[in-house]
Amino acid sequence: MVSPSSCAMLTRRALEQAVHYMYKNDIDLQMPYRDNLSALVNEYTFKQIVPNDIYEGIKYIVKLGNYATHHTNAKVNREEAVLALNNLYRLISWINYSYGINYQEQLPKFDPAKLPDQTHMFVNKDLKEQIREILTKQKEKEAKQKEELARVIAENVELRKQGAAKRKEEKAVEYIDVNNALEWQTRKLVIDLQLKEAGWDFDTNVQVEFPVHHMPTESQDGYVDYILRGRTGKIIAVIEAKKTSANPRIGRNQAKLYADCIEKEYGLRPVIFYTNGYETFLWDDMMYPDRRISSIFSQDEIQLLIDRRDTRRSISKPVIQDAITNRYYQKEAIVRTCEDFEKGSRKALLVMATGSGKTRVAISLVDVLTKADWAKNILFLADRTALVRQAKKSFVNLLPSLTTCNLCENKDDPEVSRMIFSTYPTMMNAIDETRRKDGNRLFTPGHFDLIILDESHRSIYNRYKDIFDYFDALLIGLTATPKDSISMNTYSIFDLETGVPTYAYEYEKAVKDKYLVSYHSYETKLKFLEEGICYDDLSEEEKEEFDTLFPDVDTIESSLLNKFIFNLDTIDTVIRELMEHGIKIEGGDKIGKTIIFAANQDHAHKIKERFDVLYPEYKGKLAEVVTFNTKYVQNAIDRFSKTDSYPQIAISVDMLDTGIDVPDIVNLVFFKKVRSKSKFWQMIGRGTRLRKDLFGPGDDKKEFLIFDYLGNMEYFRVNKNAEKSGIVESLSQRIYKLRVDILYALEQNATDQDYVDEINKQIKEMSGYIQALDEDSFNVKLRLKYVHQYKNPDNWRNLNEMDTHYIKDELSSLVVIHDEDTQAKFFDRQMYMIEMAYLNHYNATSVINNVIAIANELYKKQATPDIARNAEYLKCAKDPDYWKTANYFDLEVLREKIRGLIKYLTKDDPVKPIDTHFTDEIIETKVNDAFYNDEGLENYKEKVQHYLKEHQDDEAIYKLRHNQVITPDEMKHLENLLWIDLGSKDDYRIHFGDTPITRLIRKIVGLDREAAMAEFSRFLDDQSLNSRQIHFVELIVDYIVKNGFIEDRKVLLQDPFKSVGSMSALFKDKMNVARDILKTVEIFSERL
Repeated sequence: MVSPSSCAMLTRRALEQAVHYMYKNDIDLQMPYRDNLSALVNEYTFKQIVPNDIYEGIKYIVKLGNYATHHTNAKVNREEAVLALNNLYRLISWINYSYGINYQEQLPKFDPAKLPDQTHMFVNKDLKEQIREILTKQKEKEAKQKEELARVIAENVELRKQGAAKRKEEKAVEYIDVNNALEWQTRKLVIDLQLKEAGWDFDTNVQVEFPVHHMPTESQDGYVDYILRGRTGKIIAVIEAKKTSANPRIGRNQAKLYADCIEKEYGLRPVIFYTNGYETFLWDDMMYPDRRISSIFSQDEIQLLIDRRDTRRSISKPVIQDAITNRYYQKEAIVRTCEDFEKGSRKALLVMATGSGKTRVAISLVDVLTKADWAKNILFLADRTALVRQAKKSFVNLLPSLTTCNLCENKDDPEVSRMIFSTYPTMMNAIDETRRKDGNRLFTPGHFDLIILDESHRSIYNRYKDIFDYFDALLIGLTATPKDSISMNTYSIFDLETGVPTYAYEYEKAVKDKYLVSYHSYETKLKFLEEGICYDDLSEEEKEEFDTLFPDVDTIESSLLNKFIFNLDTIDTVIRELMEHGIKIEGGDKIGKTIIFAANQDHAHKIKERFDVLYPEYKGKLAEVVTFNTKYVQNAIDRFSKTDSYPQIAISVDMLDTGIDVPDIVNLVFFKKVRSKSKFWQMIGRGTRLRKDLFGPGDDKKEFLIFDYLGNMEYFRVNKNAEKSGIVESLSQRIYKLRVDILYALEQNATDQDYVDEINKQIKEMSGYIQALDEDSFNVKLRLKYVHQYKNPDNWRNLNEMDTHYIKDELSSLVVIHDEDTQAKFFDRQMYMIEMAYLNHYNATSVINNVIAIANELYKKQATPDIARNAEYLKCAKDPDYWKTANYFDLEVLREKIRGLIKYLTKDDPVKPIDTHFTDEIIETKVNDAFYNDEGLENYKEKVQHYLKEHQDDEAIYKLRHNQVITPDEMKHLENLLWIDLGSKDDYRIHFGDTPITRLIRKIVGLDREAAMAEFSRFLDDQSLNSRQIHFVELIVDYIVKNGFIEDRKVLLQDPFKSVGSMSALFKDKMNVARDILKTVEIFSERL
C-alpha cells in the first residue's frame, strides 16, 4: 500500500469511477445540476438506490479524500486509510451484486491483514506529490470524461433501463447498523475526522490515550482519550470520548479529573471537552459552567480561551464614549449588560423603544467588549438587507477603526473583517459556503465572540435557531416590542425570567423623558372594509355595475377588498381623511411627511393613482410608491427623507415598516391589517422621533397622528400580551410532519397484509428522506444523533409518541421534498389531511369539499389527454358519496392519480385587479389617546374571547372548530396561549372554572356548519322523516354550530326545540332514529 494519505486520494478517485459506472448503467439515476463527485453522490435518486450503510462509507471516502487532497500538510493514518479502502470494497461488491451478470455468492472478505504494514510501505517523500501530479493531470481529462458521461447517459437509454431492471431483480440489501459492535471504532474515527477538519494535526498537537497521574484510583494512573497542544507545546485541552449510544455527560467528572491531573503536573489548566461524537460539551471551568457546543474548537480558538483568562479585563464599570451614547438610559443599558456578563451570563435582552438608540447602544457595547478583550470577532444579524446596510453604516461612522463586511453585498473580505453584518438566511448559507484562502471553513463554531440580533423575538429565533446553536458566542438581543408583549419563549431563549429583560426602556418612559413624541389615533370603520359589499345595499345604478362585474355572487367579502378588488371611493375616503385631518407643515399649506402602509403592490399603486386623480396640482410628485419592487428604491427613500424634497407621502408594502429613520414623519396611515405585535410597534416607531423646528423656529414636532382603517389599534389594546410568532413552515416540512403522523396511525391500525406492505413502503420513503440529508451541512450536523437514528428504517417500526416528536421537531425542517410541481404538493397535503382524518376517525369535510371542487374543475377538461385517461378517478373524487365509503388505500390511489393533473388548473393569466365604483360610508370615527401596552382591556375573559375569534385559522383552534381531534403538542400550544400569553392559570380558573380548554374554545368559536352537517346528513337526507322531524334536526345543527356542542340534553326541552315539540313525541314511531340522533349529538362533546 502507498502512504495512507495517498491511499485516501486514490480511493476517492476510484470511487468517482465507480459512481460514473452507476450513472452510465442505471436509468433511475438522474443527473444532478452539477456533475462533480459531490453532486453525484448527494443526488436524491442516488441516495435512494444505494443501501444506507454503504452510502455512509461513500461519504467517508469523499470526506477523507477531500481532506488529503486539499490540505497541503494533511496527515492520514493507516487506520483511516484502511477504513476508506474497506468502504470502497463494499461499494464495488454491491455494484457487482446489483449490476453484474456473473455475481458470486461468496466473495472473499476484505482482509486488512493482507495490506502491507508500515515497514513495507513506500517511503519516497516525493510519492505524494507525484500522486498529486497524476490526479492533477487526470483533472484535465475530467471535462472530456464528463462530456462522455453525459453522452452515454443520453445515448444508452436501453442499457440503463436494463441495468435498473437487473438491480431491482435482486432482493433488497439488508440494512447494517453503524452503531453495532464497531461503535467504538466508528465514534473514534468520527471524532478524529472532526479534529482534523478543525485543523488539528495528530503528529504534532494531538495525542491519544495520554497518560496522567494523581487520579483518585488505587494506581493513581489514568489515560486521557485525547489531549490537544497549543502552539507553544503546552496542553490546552482534554477530550473525554464516550460511545455514541452513551450520554456524553457521564464523562464530565472524568474529564475534570484529567484536567486536574494535567494542571497539577504541568501548571496550566486545560479547557475541557467531553463528547460522544454527536453531542459535544465545552467546560472552561475557570470562566463559565459547561455548555453544549456544535463541534470541537480549533487550536487558535482554544488558545484564545486560555489567553483570555489573563487578558480579559473587568467590564463591571465600563468606560462609555459620550460621542456614541450620551443619554442616561443608554448608559444604563450598557452597564446592566456588562454587569450580567461579568457575573457569568452569556446572553442579554435589551428592550428599547424604536427611536431610542438601540443601534448606538449596540455600538457602545462592541466598543467596550473589544477594548476589554471580551470580543474579537462580532456578528450582527438583521432580517432585512436595508437594516443590515443601515447598521453597518452606523458602526463604520462611530467605530471607524473596526474592519467590517456586509455579507449581503460581497464587497469586503470577510476573512480579514472583525465585524460581519448579515441577514439570517445569508448567514445560514455562508456557514457552509464561505471558505478561508486555505480552503478551510471560515465561520467555525468558535469564530464569533459576540452575536447581536436586531429585533430579536420568538419567530426569528425559532426559524434560525440553528445559527445560535452552531456558534458559541455571547448573545445580545435588541427589540422594540414592549416587555410585557414578549413571549415566554423569547425570555427563555435568553435564560431570563418572563417579563424581566436585561434592561428595558419603553416607549411611554421615553415620551415622559421627552426623548420621543407621542401620538393620537383616528380609528375609522368603513362599511365595506367591515362588512363587505352587499348587493342589496347598493343603489340601482351600482347594482348594474355589480351584476356586470360579479354575476354569480351577492356579496363581496371584506377580506377580498384591497387584494384584487379595489373600491375607488373607499381609497378616496382614506386619502381625503388624511389630507383633511393630517398634520400639515409650512403654515398648514402642505401635508407633513406621511407613510401609508398598503396591503400589497397593486393596492399601493392604486392609492398612488387616486392621489394623482384627486390632487393633480402636485403633478404626480406628492405621493410615491416605495416598495421592494421600486427601481432605484434607495433614491426614493433618500428624497422622502429630505425635509424640502418630494414626495411628502411614501406608500409602502412592508419595506418601510422598519428600518427607516425620518424624524419629519408626522402621519401614519394603517391601510392594512397587522397582527404581528413586533411589526405593529415597529410601524408606530416610524413616527416617534423628535424633530426640532419642524413647523418653524422654536416650533418643534410634538406628536404624530395614526389613521387606522383596519382595527389594528383596537386589536392590540385587547391583545396586549399576545405575540404572534409568524413562523411559516415550508410546504415540505408540513407534508413530512403529516406523513409521520400517518405512518404512526398506520402502525396503530395494521390489521392485514395490505397495511403491512403500505407501512414498509412508507418506512422506506420516510427514512430515505433522512438518508438523503447532507451530513456535511452545519444544520444537519447539529442533529446527527437523530439523523443517524432515523435514517435506519428499523427505527421507524413501532413508532411511539416520543419518536414522532423527535422526527417532527428535530428533523422535519431539514427535509426537502424534491418536486417542481408545487401545486401537486399542495394537493398532496390536502389528501394527507383527509387520510389522517380517516385513520383517526374524525371529520375532514372542508378539505374533502376542496378536493371535490378540484375534481369537478378537472373533469371539465377531458379534452386534455392526461385528464381523459384518469376520468374515472376524477368521477369518483367529485362524487360526495364516494368519500363516505373510501378507505385509506382508495385515498392513496386518488392522490397518486390526480396530483399530476393539478397543473392543468393553472391559469395562463394572473387574476387582474378589478376597480369598483360603489359609494362607501364611514360607520364611526374615534379619536383616541396613545396607549403604551400597559392600558387596555384588563378583563381576561374578554381578551380570551376576542383572541379566539380573531385566530380561527390557528391550526389547533381550526381543528376544534371543524370537529377534529387535536394532538398533544397542539394541546400544549393552547395551554401556553390561555395560561401564559393571554394571562395566567389562575385567571383561567377565576373566569372559566374547571371547564376543559377544548370545550371552552368550542363554546366560544362554535362549530363549522359543514362539519356539523356532515355528521347529521344521514338524518337530513332520510326521506322517511317528516318535515317536523327534519326541522328538529336542523335546529340541533343550528344550536351546535352556535354553541359548539350540547352540554346538557335538557336544552332539547327548551326553546327553540320546545316550539317544534318534544323529541319523544316527534319520534314516537322512530325511537331508534331518535337514539341515533342523541348518539350523534354526543360525538361533538366526546371529541373534546
